[in-house]
Amino acid sequence: MHKKYVASRTIATILMLIVGIAFVLPFIWMISASFKPEIDVFKYPIQWIPTQWNLIENYSEVWNGEHPFAVYYWNTIKVSVLTTLVSVVVSCMAAYGFSHIDFKGKNVLFVLVLMTFMVPSYSILVPQFLIFTWLNLFDSHLGLIIIGSFSALGTFMLRQFFMGIHKEFLEAAKIDGAGHTRSFFQIAMPLVRPAIATYAILRFIWTWNDYANPLIFLRSDRLATIQLGIQKFATESGAYYSLIMAGTVSAIVPLIVIFVIGQKQVIEGIALGGVKG
Repeated sequence: MHKKYVASRTIATILMLIVGIAFVLPFIWMISASFKPEIDVFKYPIQWIPTQWNLIENYSEVWNGEHPFAVYYWNTIKVSVLTTLVSVVVSCMAAYGFSHIDFKGKNVLFVLVLMTFMVPSYSILVPQFLIFTWLNLFDSHLGLIIIGSFSALGTFMLRQFFMGIHKEFLEAAKIDGAGHTRSFFQIAMPLVRPAIATYAILRFIWTWNDYANPLIFLRSDRLATIQLGIQKFATESGAYYSLIMAGTVSAIVPLIVIFVIGQKQVIEGIALGGVKG
């Protein structure tokens, strides 16, 4: 039995290694291509380590070219950070209310919130466009931030963690004279910090990678995000894949940094969810 167990684990490990390599190879090729001269990008067999390095030329062309890549970068950071902050606060407050505050119609309201998650986002783009135009939020970062700041998924996800908080903690705080506001900020939120960090990272990544909403709700080039910037750059530089890869690598660096910094919190959040479940 022990030998069968070791053999099955070995086979599973080898298969997972092969799958992992298959997922990583395109990313490695993208980085490699971003440092190559254009003529070497599609050489066969693939040169994973460039024989000629364009360490500065490709990235300099992207950042100092016709399109203001630095402006796109700043716009994306601004929208992503503010959207994440507002979304985390709103989702946490809603989750706390649905899990620890009793009020009439709470369950019905929560079902209605979940029903909004079942509606495909693309099916409401036209109503959103009309409403935002009427409110003078069209072609503004504020409009993008509002769109991403209210999440039924975030409310549902965080509510499950808030429900795992023992009521004794909140009842003890209530006896000491703490209201819901103080209990929320000083007791509830610190106890579910890994879950909040997990949702914050996911929201940041979703907002950073969002292409449809900026495409529809932004018209000014000075307000464009990095996704629109890459699309414009790729359209005009379609024959220069080394430059496209350099722009793409520049776009995903913040996501890698965010994940590396927050991966411990993500793992703790997943583990906490498994314990609560």
